[in-house]
Amino acid sequence: MTDLTLLTRDGCRLCDKMKAVVSRVQYAHPLILREVDISTRPELKRRFGTEIPVLLRGDDVIARHRVTERELLEALRGGR
Repeated sequence: MTDLTLLTRDGCRLCDKMKAVVSRVQYAHPLILREVDISTRPELKRRFGTEIPVLLRGDDVIARHRVTERELLEALRGGR
């Protein structure tokens, strides 16, 4: 099982779209998604600011702004 973190903030439409992609990918690749609102974490807000959504596996960024199901599956399988 893969643990992912989605950096988001309230009202972020791209974040909602990325979350939907992750939800669809869960059927092919078991994972746990944790969402973190960067507006509640000053260090994340400074680091990522307007770059959200950001999808992390551990400390590694595997997607910024947009990701397709195919791209995400490749990243989860080690292709990225």
